[in-house]
Amino acid sequence: MTSSPLDGGRCLKTQRWMTPIVALLLWGCGGGGGSGVEATTPAVLPPALPAASVSSATPVAAACTGGGAAVGTLYANAEVEPTLARNPGNAQHLVAAWQQDRWSDGAARALVSAVSFDGGATWARALQPLSRCGGAVAGSPGDFERASDPWVDVGSDGTVHLMGLAISGEAFAANSRNAMLATRSSDGGRTWSVPQTLVLDGAAQFNDKNTLTVDTLDARRVYAVWDRLDTAGNGPTLLARSTDAGLTWEPAREIYRPPAAAGGSAQTIGNRIVVVVAAGAARGSLVNVFTQIDVSAGAARNSVRVVRSSDGGQTWGAAVTIAEHRGVGARDPATGAAIRDGGIIATVTAGPDGSLWVAWQDSRFSGGVRDAIVVSRSIDGGSSWSAPALASNSGAAAAFTPTLGVRDDGLVGLLYFDLRPDTSDTATLLAASWLATTRDGTAWTEAVVWNPFDLAQAPNARGLFLGDYMGLVSTGNQFLPLVVLSSTDLTNRTDVYLLRVTPGAAVAAAPAATAALDEAGFQARRQAHTQRVMERRVPDWGRRVGLR
Repeated sequence: MTSSPLDGGRCLKTQRWMTPIVALLLWGCGGGGGSGVEATTPAVLPPALPAASVSSATPVAAACTGGGAAVGTLYANAEVEPTLARNPGNAQHLVAAWQQDRWSDGAARALVSAVSFDGGATWARALQPLSRCGGAVAGSPGDFERASDPWVDVGSDGTVHLMGLAISGEAFAANSRNAMLATRSSDGGRTWSVPQTLVLDGAAQFNDKNTLTVDTLDARRVYAVWDRLDTAGNGPTLLARSTDAGLTWEPAREIYRPPAAAGGSAQTIGNRIVVVVAAGAARGSLVNVFTQIDVSAGAARNSVRVVRSSDGGQTWGAAVTIAEHRGVGARDPATGAAIRDGGIIATVTAGPDGSLWVAWQDSRFSGGVRDAIVVSRSIDGGSSWSAPALASNSGAAAAFTPTLGVRDDGLVGLLYFDLRPDTSDTATLLAASWLATTRDGTAWTEAVVWNPFDLAQAPNARGLFLGDYMGLVSTGNQFLPLVVLSSTDLTNRTDVYLLRVTPGAAVAAAPAATAALDEAGFQARRQAHTQRVMERRVPDWGRRVGLR
């Protein structure tokens, strides 16, 4: 196995809390209003951040560009888009990964992984050779200019798995290449195997938004899913499967191709597999959640859907629609600057009772004006789903980038950001991170994760960018959010932090009224948001699919 330790084994301690800002806020107490921070504070003193981070100074050589044309802005020391997994047999064993040194025009110089064996108190980091700046040598599987979309998971046997997207050149440009790569660690994340290529394409296809899942009932089975776009905007879901804990992988294959209307296109994005774990006929079945984008007659419509497998991923059934996706994306309310949020990506978790929970950004409770976070639940293995219910408590402020997790006792946690603490100061964009918890989707508790930080200083990757997702696991009665927070240090714009939240007792929330929908205005906002989301990944996507 190959090893790429960082910092000479140096580990940093993670601060758990800043006491004044971590009191639990019950639904009825938080309101849609302020954070308790006076509007004048940010202008006088920058918002405080946790004392230490999981991430550290960039390990990438300062001059490394990956060999490609450095046409964008490089944000050295900027870490974004973290993922987090806990060893199901050892709650002290945590594994994280993130994008290291984000480029403004796509992906990052490298991916970095980090492992902790003491519950997150200390971390050891490793550069992942999934890109040249990550240490890949010429001719190796990771011989690419940039890397993106990290994902980690840990099997019940302790094997750690990591997956990422590697790219050279702009999507669909002549001589461009892109690949999905996977690597494994048999010593908990200290050292890693040579990456394996799950798919490799040139200018005719672009692979995107991968996730990786170890089967919770059989650690030998590992599932990697993503979407694969063609030049016309069609994007089926691809699956690569391992049945020997990642030692080898079956060839990637389509498991779902959304039907396109005549003259239109259809694609999936944000695919993620979870395993139904409760006893009964559905035990062990796989559920893949995704957002489907359908373009027809010059209009785009989105929906959240699932496909299911009862035979370990060999065959898959027909798609089931959870709900229409009504996300319009978040913006700075004072300047109109775009936030590159997780607006098109659904998040999913599976409870120990066999329940399935899916959350996404959605504007239905504001009449299509601004995004909140909604949740839908299934208690029959994904065959049917509850109507989307409001889960965030942001009031008139936009909420964005949800991440779901579940405690061992079945308490569901929803991590998200919102703009509640923002002020009229156009020089700042104050945001906060929250954790909402529930057992039934009706009674909720909200706790602050961090409040506030200045999102205006985040890397601008065609929108202020922290990541399409964050990390969330639990240990004992605590949730452990892994979040990216931005600072006012322009040489170190973002870092990755592990925090701890102990939820309080839930209180019933008043049913949320759905505001009257301005259909024309909503459709225009959603379509503009969808186009922004896709053109951050695929330049000129709107023209390719007939939207402009």
